Amino acid sequence: MNVEHPGPAWQLLGEQVARLSGKSVDYADLFVQSGAGHSVAFEKGRIEEVSSAASGGVGARILLKDHSVFSHSPDCSLRGAWDCLENVLSRTGASPAGKYPSVECALAFDPARLKAPDTAPLGEVDKVIRDSSSLVRQVTLRFRVSGRRTLIVRGDGVIMADERFHSLFAVQVTVERKGTIQTGYEVRAFQADPGDFWARVSPLEVGRQALDRALLMLEASPCPAGRMPVVLSGQAGGTMIHEACGHGLEADIIQKDYSVYRDRLGEEVASPLVTLVDDATIPGAYGSYAVDDEGTPARRNILIDHGILRSYLTDVQSAQKGEIPLSGNGRRGSYRNLPIPRMSNTFLLPGEERLESILERAGSGLLVTKMGGGQVNPTSGDFVFQVTEAFLIEQGGIGRPVRGATLIGNGPEALKQIEAVGNDLHFEPGMCGKDGQSVPVTDGQPSLLIRSLLVGGCEIGHGEG
Repeated sequence: MNVEHPGPAWQLLGEQVARLSGKSVDYADLFVQSGAGHSVAFEKGRIEEVSSAASGGVGARILLKDHSVFSHSPDCSLRGAWDCLENVLSRTGASPAGKYPSVECALAFDPARLKAPDTAPLGEVDKVIRDSSSLVRQVTLRFRVSGRRTLIVRGDGVIMADERFHSLFAVQVTVERKGTIQTGYEVRAFQADPGDFWARVSPLEVGRQALDRALLMLEASPCPAGRMPVVLSGQAGGTMIHEACGHGLEADIIQKDYSVYRDRLGEEVASPLVTLVDDATIPGAYGSYAVDDEGTPARRNILIDHGILRSYLTDVQSAQKGEIPLSGNGRRGSYRNLPIPRMSNTFLLPGEERLESILERAGSGLLVTKMGGGQVNPTSGDFVFQVTEAFLIEQGGIGRPVRGATLIGNGPEALKQIEAVGNDLHFEPGMCGKDGQSVPVTDGQPSLLIRSLLVGGCEIGHGEG
């Protein structure tokens, strides 16, 4: 949500930044942040850790051709911002910022607005899970809330302000039977304060789902290996889309020649059924914002339109370098970091088919209902992803559960082999890491049928070989 506009003292700083950009330097801006957060970890039947923190500061940046000069300070006052700006100017040999205005003010987020998490429900969730099965060996619950105000002085002197609250609740359950150990994990996260968050989330439901997932995998048999049709359910989350496609569309990756999508605007890069969107304007989504961390208003970006590559995700530096539009995806982990192009809420638009008809079309193969981590080479698009929950597809229906599966393939090739898109779009929140920074994101997809994908498993002899 937008917050009140800053006072005239900050506007004087904006006017000074505007005088610098495009004259003494190619571009200059300031990012001021003030925030607070609480975190609770519940394990072994008790609260293991409670932590609270407040932080704030300012980062000043100057762009000179392909180079960034950056300085940051834990002082989020007007004085601190002015000093940071003077610091980067002195390091570049540019003219000083001028006379400091005789006004004292600071950006401040009131920690009292962020109530400490209510830990009472955690004990109840832990008890219900443990009472539900004698196979439970460990239950870990985590709850995090945070709030942050930001003020961005853009290169054109315009000042943008934003305020964001994030809440996350996660449950991990470990079960064991006769030496076989399996883990189930469920998470809910939204851009919401704690009161609004618990109105949307049932902690008991999240805990039961994590337990059910762990117990299901105890019953699973080893996954067969081979090349076969793969259906990614909407519940699987958009990990493959995010990792194997999304990062390759970030303009800094493109410009470093690390992406298979370089110089391919206007070309067919996926099945005509595929439309890929990055949209930071979705209300309440974990990766949403009103303005990005460079003060560019959030927008909905169509990256791939019915299989045709249409645009990249940009920040100010990559947009200037490539002479391409700003997409509103300049994001940073904190005031200590430079902004870089990052995804927000990235997803495939749904189609019209039901999951049941997609399974019938597949005939046999693997239904993936939960993805794990993995590795992607953005230059080639090759990937290897772990699967945490899956079922065999047998005679067009859901067969027995299997474990130990991995998906091996190439992102662009997998996108071209999508033969069916479901009507069941589902979103999963997460934290995306890049260049040592983490930002909240949401990945989403409907159910997808990929005609042929190499599945690594524990048994040989399934599929096309």
